[in-house]
Amino acid sequence: MYAPFEEPAPRQVQPGEYPVLDEALALINRDVAATLPEREPLRLMALPHWEEGEPEDVYVTLPNGEWWGNPLWQGYPDSRREEPLAALAAVAEAAQDTVTECLWQAWPVCTVHDLGMHLGEADGRPVWRCVGAGREPEHVRAAVGELDAVQRRR
Repeated sequence: MYAPFEEPAPRQVQPGEYPVLDEALALINRDVAATLPEREPLRLMALPHWEEGEPEDVYVTLPNGEWWGNPLWQGYPDSRREEPLAALAAVAEAAQDTVTECLWQAWPVCTVHDLGMHLGEADGRPVWRCVGAGREPEHVRAAVGELDAVQRRR
């Protein structure tokens, strides 16, 4: 553990430690590559939980280790933590928080309406949806992990 009042250092999660999160992050990084090609892939970082004996907290971070928001799984029951679609939704939400807040930009952006998209669900899958600029109905732009098929940078 660490001494009282000593700030624990985050550590990079190694491939295979959290396989369901690795798979989810790989899909999110496809969306990052499609929409922010100048950026490196996001990572998973871990910190010891503040309460001894509890599992460590895992975050989605920028390559330099910065993140924003809560650890993954906060608010998720233990029974959902190994479900791939639940993991994908959790990682997508954390990635969006980190990119938006740390880089100060909306992400991902709908290239049809030039608006930031929101995480949603359609047909039981996490999706990126756009509100349609108020003049048009909201629409699903793509499933999470599939923005490369629909995003074209201007």
